[in-house]
Amino acid sequence: STQSRSSAASDVYKRQLQGSIEFNKVTFAYPTRPDATIFDELDLTVPAGKVVAILGESGSGKSTLIGLLTRLYEPSGGSVTLDGHPLTDLDVVWLRENIGTVTQDATINHGTIRDNILFGRLDATDAEVEEAARLANAHDFIDTFPDGYDTVVGERGTLLSGGQKQRICIARVILKNPRVLVLDEATSALDVESEWLVQQALERLMQNRTTLVITHRMSTVKSADYIAVVDQGRVTEFGTRDEVLQIDGGRFAAYLQKTKLDLDTDDDDDK
Repeated sequence: STQSRSSAASDVYKRQLQGSIEFNKVTFAYPTRPDATIFDELDLTVPAGKVVAILGESGSGKSTLIGLLTRLYEPSGGSVTLDGHPLTDLDVVWLRENIGTVTQDATINHGTIRDNILFGRLDATDAEVEEAARLANAHDFIDTFPDGYDTVVGERGTLLSGGQKQRICIARVILKNPRVLVLDEATSALDVESEWLVQQALERLMQNRTTLVITHRMSTVKSADYIAVVDQGRVTEFGTRDEVLQIDGGRFAAYLQKTKLDLDTDDDDDK
């Protein structure tokens, strides 16, 4: 009944959120393209506190999983649950408050650096903002600006580089302190030095959080507890890195081999 669902959902708000996520036989197609099925009874379990890297070809629906998790979209079949409770039973505002997202395109608003970090938690103190920035490897570059945290970054953060924008966004998520973290190609647009600084900050952020990582970077995949390969609407491979590598004819093993060959070719070119 509606009343029992509401009661069960309210229990989630009262106790400590663990962060276990399950996609149960999820079917989905975008409303604008109902005939183009993205997921066909997809199953995926993300254990609480673990990091799951999600790999797949472009257009396989990796980012769509995030849209379903944050309820930007609703599945046409199956369900998505958080700690065993269907997302449809949970308050969407509360749900999104407990999910932190870092994407390739860092969202920076006109205003000061402090304002942008405070979007994570509006009642945070100056000391908490600075601590979040330090953990995000952002404090040092902020300190080089004459106005420091009160520097106005311009429309869409035009004063900041790509790596600086990412670190501001990471500081924002650190301040938010969500139980569930989503990283969607968070370092793919960065140069090598910026990627290293951002990756360090992300690794701090991922500790003890349920994390979904959408990436093509093998450096990120290496730190994942599990790897999930999405292909033709389903999760076709799932397990630890070693387990997935042993799948005969598996896509992850083929992708890893291709990456190694590319690296070997680059090494040869450098000689």
